[in-house]
Amino acid sequence: MERVMIKNVEKTFVSDDKEKKSFTVFDDISLDVSPGEFVSLLGPSGCGKSTLLNIVAGLDRATNGEVKVGDTNVTGPGSDRGVVFQEAALMPWLNVIDNVKFALRKKMNKEDAHKEAEKYLKLVHLSKFMDAFPHELSGGMKQRVAIARALAMNPKILLMDEPFGALDEQTRSMLHKEVQFIWEETKKTILFVTHNIREAILLSDRIVLMGTRPGGIRKVYPVDLPRPRTPASEEFIKLEQDIMSILGGEIEKVMREEMGDDFNSQKASLLYGTNRNMGDHI
Repeated sequence: MERVMIKNVEKTFVSDDKEKKSFTVFDDISLDVSPGEFVSLLGPSGCGKSTLLNIVAGLDRATNGEVKVGDTNVTGPGSDRGVVFQEAALMPWLNVIDNVKFALRKKMNKEDAHKEAEKYLKLVHLSKFMDAFPHELSGGMKQRVAIARALAMNPKILLMDEPFGALDEQTRSMLHKEVQFIWEETKKTILFVTHNIREAILLSDRIVLMGTRPGGIRKVYPVDLPRPRTPASEEFIKLEQDIMSILGGEIEKVMREEMGDDFNSQKASLLYGTNRNMGDHI
């Protein structure tokens, strides 16, 4: 377990053309994630959730500000941070256990790597599929292999960028349970990006709501609900509605920017799915 500290972070992109136009994704973001805490970043498309996660991962650099894992400044990728992306990105020529072992090849000998890979495949309930190849797996199984691969490196922080965004609702629901089980078993600090309000409430200790660009933190919601959580409960629904009341307005701002005079409130109502997956259509 380790603490993540994000202090006064800004990200501005500058175009490569002659005009050198600048585009600020977000500015002055500060956030502390406590050791062992599960924190979700929630917000409309384009607000910088994934960019912020990439900065914490060391895959991108902040324009200003600093990020620390424990007492160490983040200056690039490191084994203290494991990343799970929306696409599992498995190597198709390797079977399941070799995909997990690949990340361990420089850390330990072959025998120890095999035992470690087996341990984490059992944790994600894939021990019966160790010899299968990626094309033989469902989307949900591929993501479980990706999670096992990230965990096998024994990172202090697990960074998850919409890992279930491309999955059907039934598979997504199953993986919610898997991630909660893994989090409880490993006590990892998790920073999780999602568009889905319900998903964020089900999983998180805190939800960080980010606004439209230049993005920033609009509100932080503690999720003081007992686990396992029931979406039909009065407390769950109230929190869902509270988040929707602010996030819906943020998405409408994005739509006005994208659609101009063609935008109206009737079109805006199409954004809000029954699973509260805000911003699916932008």
